[in-house]
Amino acid sequence: MSIFSFIKEAGEKIIDLLTPGNANASDQLQKHVEAVGLGNPNIKATVDGDKVTVTGEVASQEEKEKILLALGNIAGVASVDDQITVTGPVVAAARFVVVKKGDTLSAISLAVYGNANLYNKIFEANKPMLKHPDKIYPGQSLRIPE
Repeated sequence: MSIFSFIKEAGEKIIDLLTPGNANASDQLQKHVEAVGLGNPNIKATVDGDKVTVTGEVASQEEKEKILLALGNIAGVASVDDQITVTGPVVAAARFVVVKKGDTLSAISLAVYGNANLYNKIFEANKPMLKHPDKIYPGQSLRIPE
């Protein structure tokens, strides 16, 4: 379990999510995870200031990482406290990169793998949060599989 940092000013805006005393924050986060295409995992997310804490169980490391990214790539969220248990086989965690201004998946692929043509590997690793390889934004965190 660990804390993942995100760029607070970047990401999708969810109205009133981080308003102090928002009794619906947990439901809003669950709906957001569903809306980005990750289904309805067995998790519970709570908000404390600009930190989201997520607990529960998922079947794979990949599912866990995608949930952490979905919650962290929300405007106003600075960190996600990962308290998720993986029930499936233990595999190495992916690396994460933060998109910088002017980045493309090809440029990130070249920097990470030494081959710009492997951009689709990064795109696939970030589905369903990414709908198109050209739709990334500065401040967004992405999974980089080995």
